[in-house]
Amino acid sequence: MWSIDLARGSGATAAFVRIAAAITTDIRRGVLRAGDRLPSTRALADRLGVARNTVVAAYDELLAQGWVESRGAGGTFVAAAMPERTPRRANGATFGIAKRPAFELEPVAPLATPFVGGARFQLSAGVPDPRLFPKLAYARAYRRVLRTSAGTAALAYASPHGTPRLRAAIAAMLRETRAIPASAEHVLVTRGSQMAIELAARALLEPGDVAAVEAYGYQPAWRAFEAAGARLAGIPLDGSGLVVDELPAKARLVYATPHHQYPTTVLLSPARRFALLERARRDRFAIVEDDYDHEFHFDGRPVAPLASADASGSVLYVGTLSKILAPGLRLGYVVAPEPVIATLAAIRAAIDRQGDHVTELAVADLIEDGEVARHAATSRRIYAARRDAFAELLRRELGGVLDFELPAGGITIWARVAPDVAIERWRERALAKGVAFVPGRELALGHASSPFIRLAFARYTEGELAEAVRILKRAL
Repeated sequence: MWSIDLARGSGATAAFVRIAAAITTDIRRGVLRAGDRLPSTRALADRLGVARNTVVAAYDELLAQGWVESRGAGGTFVAAAMPERTPRRANGATFGIAKRPAFELEPVAPLATPFVGGARFQLSAGVPDPRLFPKLAYARAYRRVLRTSAGTAALAYASPHGTPRLRAAIAAMLRETRAIPASAEHVLVTRGSQMAIELAARALLEPGDVAAVEAYGYQPAWRAFEAAGARLAGIPLDGSGLVVDELPAKARLVYATPHHQYPTTVLLSPARRFALLERARRDRFAIVEDDYDHEFHFDGRPVAPLASADASGSVLYVGTLSKILAPGLRLGYVVAPEPVIATLAAIRAAIDRQGDHVTELAVADLIEDGEVARHAATSRRIYAARRDAFAELLRRELGGVLDFELPAGGITIWARVAPDVAIERWRERALAKGVAFVPGRELALGHASSPFIRLAFARYTEGELAEAVRILKRAL
């Protein structure tokens, strides 16, 4: 008489699933053959020491999958269509998912995460402080939405473009604060700015195309362009931003972060802004402008984006609400001419049908009643104070090691390291003590050698930053 090892494959898996899987395994192995009668549900339940309903559920699962057939009062039998002999088991697997797929699969290296090794101080992550998120206001907005007919409708399938209300709210915000003459029809809401970049890559690039990127930059964007088959070509940087005269020939796309260059924080000069737009118009390439932290400009007024002066329709403007609110909301957007938005929405529908429309309506509520603007102003003051305190700490404690200019905006500091300091060794020692930072080499195209490091400060209070800097000093 065959038996079932109920302990095999145990864990979080439900008991009826394990019983069904064990019987399936014995059928595959030939222990049970076509036409064999299974024990009654009561007899098997007694043998295994489980409730009869558990065995009933297991048999129902086997019936649904076609492994067995029921003959009413006559009992349950292995399906007659089952082969007498079991084919050779793939990869030697006897239970559970195979160790290897039966098909060819090109491995993809995972992207490095900015959160490193559980370090207490993640100076590697240029993200906002989640403790500042207006949780109560957001919860109230979410509840308000769900009480409305629009909130009920948002629980169903809807447009891949995003909710009309949030698209209109974003367009109004961009007109007022960034001089971008957008209407709702020019806006596509995405799950974070990374999706916007991925959609742009799929829409604009063919295998073999050249995507021009800044020599230091945002690797997830580079990965999206490479996944579309493009070849990356670096654009040199200097104190005025990307060097437009060094743009590679025949670029199909230029990816730029002109407001606070990622990661150097350099502002693209006005002359180069006009030159870049003119080159795009003349050479008919697209500019993907990633304005990832526009709200966090501390000295003077923020510079208007390239998109605000784009008369030729060359710019796809990518923005995010993740920096000003919270990354976990996964809300970004892209602004472009209507035919571009239609194309991006069609691509988006094939990979992510639509976004979270209830969340979108709640955030639209926060924008419309001024909560986002108030939160941005409060956060800007807090982050400016943290920037100043962090810079002072670095100069006092590490003045002979780090050299940097105070950034006019952004939530990171880009610092040159003294030549007698081994950056990788310093990084390892700091990480062992609980502080993570990013060497410039990891942000350079081709991982070229770099004397810089990137230090993010927004996520921590001034007291926490002081402790992190003390650890950095001890790690030397």
